[in-house]
Amino acid sequence: MLQQLYAYLIYLMTIFALLAVFAVVYCKVTPIDELGLIRQGKVAAALSFGGALLGFTLTLAATAIYHASYLPFLAWAGGAMVVQLLAYLVLSHVIRGMNEALEQNNVAMGALIGTVALVVGIANAACLS
Repeated sequence: MLQQLYAYLIYLMTIFALLAVFAVVYCKVTPIDELGLIRQGKVAAALSFGGALLGFTLTLAATAIYHASYLPFLAWAGGAMVVQLLAYLVLSHVIRGMNEALEQNNVAMGALIGTVALVVGIANAACLS
């Protein structure tokens, strides 16, 4: 029982750490200040950033479920982070003016970006099974 609790805590803390790393990297990769926009009350940025966090979290959850060994868990989590970041970069090239729309609080654009991030996360998570 104690060993299971230890494993649970290690995975849980690792997931929180990976989420923090993802959030920092995501904010560095994107050319806009998501957190600054969210602090200003811009719902579009919150939807976009929240979708990215949820999409990545879904993949982390699937990785923890399907990969009991810690090192494969970390490797797949790293791959999931790359996929999620690539999805944002591809979308920003496909949709011209996407970042400007977020800065202008275009809620529809924020919802679209967040939804795409969720879709990518769900697909990514499904591929891990």
